[in-house]
Amino acid sequence: MDSIIFDLDGTLWDSVETVLIAWNKVLKNDNRIEKELTKEDFKATMGLQMHEIEKIFFPDIEETYRTQLSNKCCEAETVLLEQKGGQLYEQLEEVLESLSQKYKLFIVSNCQEGYIEAFYKYHQLKTHFIDYENPGRTGLSKGENIKLIMERNQLESPVYVGDTLGDQQAAKAAGIPFVYASYGFGEVEEYDYIIHSLNELLEIF
Repeated sequence: MDSIIFDLDGTLWDSVETVLIAWNKVLKNDNRIEKELTKEDFKATMGLQMHEIEKIFFPDIEETYRTQLSNKCCEAETVLLEQKGGQLYEQLEEVLESLSQKYKLFIVSNCQEGYIEAFYKYHQLKTHFIDYENPGRTGLSKGENIKLIMERNQLESPVYVGDTLGDQQAAKAAGIPFVYASYGFGEVEEYDYIIHSLNELLEIF
């Protein structure tokens, strides 16, 4: 193994509190929307791409306006995440510091452009990672973005760490082992490794 590619939400941090504030503020100021989102709404859509999430949140809204609305919400959440950050999982910085001494580290997440950058900026963690990718920049699926990271950085034997079925399927599509972060948001039955906390990565690798 030469590298570790991480999912972000439910794997490295929980940003739901901050994201919820940003989205509900935008919705409150929109005369067409009479809806307030909850933590459960966001947790139920973790791992999905934005075009899938907006259909679930706003199924009765015309598609063009729905996309405009979700774009506005995403812009607001990125700004707020840069100011407030999210909840890092326990011992994240120590684990990343240790792993980065032996492996190349990367992030591939189903998020909009600017989201991973906000994670880096507020928590000052960019130094641990070589590269990152998301569909906001490429328009690709998570599996395809994992392959893109592998090709771009000439990785020979990476693993992918994530917490949802979509993460497991993406790792399978990319042809690499999957590490299931069971402390996250999803339920996964098939995996190559399982961890119940981040520091267990140090025991496995």
